[in-house]
Amino acid sequence: MRDEKTLNMGRRSFLGAAGSVAAMPLVEASFSPAAAQSAMTASPASGSAALGKRKLGQLEVSSVGIGVQNMSRTYQTTIPTRTEMHSIIRTAYENGVTLFDAAEAYGPHEVERILGEGVQSFREKVVIASKFGWNIDLETGKRLPGLNSRPAHIKLAVDGMLKRLRTDRIDLLYQHRVDPAVPIEDVAGAVKDLQAQGKVLHWGLSEMGLQTVRRAHAELPLTAIQSEYSMLWRGPEDAVLPLCEELGIGFVPWSPLGVGFLTGAIDERTRFAEGDIRGIEGRFAPDNLPNNLALVALLRTWAERKSVTPARIALAWLMAQKPFIVPIPGSTQMPHMQENIGAAFVSFVPDEIAELNKAVAAIQIKGARLPDQVLVYSGVEAPPRV
Repeated sequence: MRDEKTLNMGRRSFLGAAGSVAAMPLVEASFSPAAAQSAMTASPASGSAALGKRKLGQLEVSSVGIGVQNMSRTYQTTIPTRTEMHSIIRTAYENGVTLFDAAEAYGPHEVERILGEGVQSFREKVVIASKFGWNIDLETGKRLPGLNSRPAHIKLAVDGMLKRLRTDRIDLLYQHRVDPAVPIEDVAGAVKDLQAQGKVLHWGLSEMGLQTVRRAHAELPLTAIQSEYSMLWRGPEDAVLPLCEELGIGFVPWSPLGVGFLTGAIDERTRFAEGDIRGIEGRFAPDNLPNNLALVALLRTWAERKSVTPARIALAWLMAQKPFIVPIPGSTQMPHMQENIGAAFVSFVPDEIAELNKAVAAIQIKGARLPDQVLVYSGVEAPPRV
């Protein structure tokens, strides 16, 4: 049993680490110099038409989005340069990205401010997603214990988001985690009121239980579900993706590069600094890393085969699974952002994706994806309405 200090660090780190690949160096020696040069110099053609579009429910977005979570603090707890984060956001847009993903919990509050500043000159041409649900003081941004999806709190939280994001509406609003004290029908009712006021256009859920999805969708149709999904963690394939397909809901994978692992930046000698959530994830424990690196070796083989980097293969694989999947890799470094969105230009013929799927399925990942004290918030079913 971990002590209280470790428990609190894990929760804080989870909010600051999930869903992006900030400041992770790309592997250099895993494929040929020609392939590396091609991968790093090839950049998407300008414009969203070149990058391609996908549908999350009825919401059209670029085929790859950007998670901006670590733009206020990286995994390693360093603070990125604000002007450079604005530049990355603007360059992503200029290269066709129209989906930008944030949350009140990131920072807290600060990431929404950075995103609002970054997109201000082209706000009307992009989709902003944000999230509520953690118990965060509305004024100070201080994290308080547990979750809070009480309807009155949701409405006030959205008002704060609008100010920080410098906008009049949230295009896609997620419940970040299911509140076990609030019926999902009450949450949907609050979002419906916000829609009637024009403050929210679409809504979704994150890391929720399956029955909560059905209840929420029946009350107010969902546009997207957001959960961890990558070659490193394939849990959504069992039931979540089939449910999305059944109900016409889009799927947005957070941590699509396995918190940097699938870029090839982590090896069996890697150890993590205090405050980096990967240091307390079982899949990155010293005893498990050698086994799990078989996945990186597979990616390197395919990177050589396609003359791109492992990161692009990992993201292109995700997009090849379902047409309604839109990954949101994040980065605090310009070359990595450009590398990630270039995955939209990697394609597989049917025989290739079947071969790659078989190879991925043959690798059994050892170790839990998150610490127990964080996993307890995933897969939760909302209480019944009485």
